[in-house]
Amino acid sequence: MHISRIDRPTVSELAALEVLLRDSVENGASVGFILPVDNQPLRAYWQGVANEVRDGTCILLVLTEDGIIAGSVQLDLCMKPNGMHRAELRKMLVHSRYRRRGFGRALMAAAETVARDARRRLIVLDTESRSAGQQLYGAVGYQPAGEIPNYARGNDGGFLPTTFMYKEL
Repeated sequence: MHISRIDRPTVSELAALEVLLRDSVENGASVGFILPVDNQPLRAYWQGVANEVRDGTCILLVLTEDGIIAGSVQLDLCMKPNGMHRAELRKMLVHSRYRRRGFGRALMAAAETVARDARRRLIVLDTESRSAGQQLYGAVGYQPAGEIPNYARGNDGGFLPTTFMYKEL
């Protein structure tokens, strides 16, 4: 397992991240897309992330295993004058073939390290309530701030509650 920061995503890295996101959505992750998902919105999403990375407002970390992108996470750096101390953790993804190997915990630890390096003392995130993601975030020290019912649409078309969480570094 190797985690690296990607500062200028290549076409092949973006394609691999598209595969990762598709796998996550198809395996039930509530990450902003619903089934069936087309390639174009996935491609557009990652192109937007690449633009944010180039602009310096987002940090993209990827986890590779045997040369394959098996996971990723992003830190959206708040650029408002009153929020320069915080970042939002986005799209912590691990490909379904690589789950239950500690990759999620490793990505979270790496995200916290780069957040500290960027002088961020607070990380916030949102996740589907009572999901495996919420369990992972709680296990690595994130505290629930509250839950909003019917916040996001699930893959089955129904609405899901979302829990907002935070961790002070």
